[in-house]
Amino acid sequence: MYEYAIAWDWLTFAVRWLHVITGIAWIGSSFYFVALDLGLRQRSGMPVGAYGEEWQVHGGGFYHIQKYLVAPENMPEHLIWFKWESYVTWLSGFGMLALVYYAGADLYLIDPSVLDVSKPTAIAISLASLGFGWLAYDTICRSPLGNDNTRLMVLLYFILVAVAWGYTQLFTGRAAYLHLGAFTATIMSANVFFIIIPNQKKVVADLIAGRTPDPALGKQAKQRSTHNNYLTLPVLFLMLSNHYPLAFGTQYNWIIASLVFLMGVTIRHWFNTQHARKGAPTWTWLVTVLLFIVIMWLSTVPKVLTEGGEARAATAEQAVVAAADFSKVRDTVLGRCSMCHAREPGWEGIVVPPKGVVLESDGDIVEHAREIYLQAGRSHAMPPANVTGITEEERQVLASWYETAVKEGTIQ
Repeated sequence: MYEYAIAWDWLTFAVRWLHVITGIAWIGSSFYFVALDLGLRQRSGMPVGAYGEEWQVHGGGFYHIQKYLVAPENMPEHLIWFKWESYVTWLSGFGMLALVYYAGADLYLIDPSVLDVSKPTAIAISLASLGFGWLAYDTICRSPLGNDNTRLMVLLYFILVAVAWGYTQLFTGRAAYLHLGAFTATIMSANVFFIIIPNQKKVVADLIAGRTPDPALGKQAKQRSTHNNYLTLPVLFLMLSNHYPLAFGTQYNWIIASLVFLMGVTIRHWFNTQHARKGAPTWTWLVTVLLFIVIMWLSTVPKVLTEGGEARAATAEQAVVAAADFSKVRDTVLGRCSMCHAREPGWEGIVVPPKGVVLESDGDIVEHAREIYLQAGRSHAMPPANVTGITEEERQVLASWYETAVKEGTIQ
């Protein structure tokens, strides 16, 4: 059993490493080609069919790059297709989804207080949502709505907002963010697999056969490539968010995710405008900072406590009482956290305390007070899927104790 746990942990590490490597390759090539495409210059005397060119220097050498809107007069013998970066990124990401969230569904995927379903049902919902996302997106893009890019982008944004809210009604906060990222990444990779690469291959085949390529193929591929360009940064945020409970473990997590998509647009707009040599719109950074400040505020808005189905707010007096009573903090941590965070964990499948954090004594609790506050007090990140049934009142005890201790200077 012990050896199995170690092997499984290393397997997830290997797949995660592969996912990071291929993700860097895909995003890097995407950023490079967008910047290159926007920065092309036109001049007289260029080869027939050439649209623009760019001189670049890197690694001690000079590169002269030319772009053809259709193709050069003579097709080259060798073409490099930038596609496997996308495919392997998605495959390795799905592997991580299966190894972590499907295999550990009771811990990471299912929160009975959100939606009490069986493991197979939760996994089926996950798979169906990813497939449905691509089919719905592709259908909308091919419809008359897809003829107006601005209108299409606005519509797709509101759909993403709805999806963000929907995932928080199905899974744990951590899984909701991961699925929103997977939902978006599936669309991006499917754009490459089903649209961009096939359309380019059709163009190449037509040229080799001496036929005139259909210009609609290039237009469609360009539209999907533009969508991928603006979705990249939000996907990165969502995939990294499981390390930051203040993002996914709060009551307004779906609004935070929605604002992150807007931040992705403002940041990419600045880079795209600069690469196109149309200036540097500094207002985009101001908007981005303001959006981030709003996100920070949303992550710490006081929660509403529920008991017996009726909502009620914790009073300041109750918070002071809780903060003054360390015994309640100790009882909460030992009763809700220590079965995993122990030198010899008692939770099945966990052989070492997660991240090496041990919470068995008063000293342990004080040493990790900040992590307890962020992970279990201010957010719902811990316990995963609330498997130990920690209550909102207990979370408030942890939060109030830490905040009071910091104000009094007993904890730095």
